[in-house]
Amino acid sequence: MQRRVVIVVFPGFQLLDMAGPADVFGTAHLLVPGGGYTVEVASPGGGAVAALHGVTVATSALGEVSGPIDTLVVAGGLSVPEHLGDRGLIADLVRLAGGARRVASVCNGAFLLAEAGLLDHRRVTTHWLAAGELQSRYAAVEVDPDPLYIEDGHVWTSAGVLSGVDLALALVSRDHGHRLAADVARGLVVYLHRPGGQSQFSTPMRAMTPRSEPLRELQAYIDANPGADLSVPALALRAGMSERHFSRVFTEQTGLSPGRYVERSRADTARRLLEVTGLPLSAVARESGLGTQETLYRVFRRHWRISPGDHRRRFRSKDST
Repeated sequence: MQRRVVIVVFPGFQLLDMAGPADVFGTAHLLVPGGGYTVEVASPGGGAVAALHGVTVATSALGEVSGPIDTLVVAGGLSVPEHLGDRGLIADLVRLAGGARRVASVCNGAFLLAEAGLLDHRRVTTHWLAAGELQSRYAAVEVDPDPLYIEDGHVWTSAGVLSGVDLALALVSRDHGHRLAADVARGLVVYLHRPGGQSQFSTPMRAMTPRSEPLRELQAYIDANPGADLSVPALALRAGMSERHFSRVFTEQTGLSPGRYVERSRADTARRLLEVTGLPLSAVARESGLGTQETLYRVFRRHWRISPGDHRRRFRSKDST
């Protein structure tokens, strides 16, 4: 059985919001004998629609789309605010969502679903830059700005741009199993597959990029060497500064003190080890530079409000070793 996927776009949409999921579903179709997916792209007016940077995509007219739909996906883009007042578009989303097995959005496409009332009383996510506005504009929606994607009933929402690939891989895994999703990811040469609960914010994203090249190099060193001596004296020596001057400049240029940055970097390393390896917690603590299981537990509780063991049970890849 082929699953029909309809991706909704509009003038000024983000090309990757459409192309990423389309390639995931299209690749899955090639790998599923006699089944897989059919992918259609539809827009309010139909015809050639220009994406944000001018690339045009052939689309069918949204108003003419009918019949059962397996998955309705709404793309995002900087032009989304211009389309929230398009009553025809919103009415079509309500109509098509009513006949779809599931509904999904990529990035700020969530605003269009919210405008259609399809996110009321659901927990959702969107690009972290737009999360505050989504929450303030739609009071009936519970917005969580952290996860890559969220499933709430038959509604799936995802964060910015490339998280649409993670979302689509999760949908393929749900439909056809983890092995096919892994094959699709390998075919597209993308990481398989970041768990939905994984944060949008890795440590480098949480911190500002330093203006100073030596500090940028030091930041990269910290992230690449979690088990090294990353104390303030050692880092200041490596940067060629006094401890006091180093602490002041690092905090000023990254927005985090050296100690907080190091802890977050080590916590991110531990999180990845829990997701992709079968190392015991004591080894995860050691390899991530956190030292002891007690510290590992304390750091996880502080950053993610979950124990390391619970995180592994929820997000560990089936292909981890």
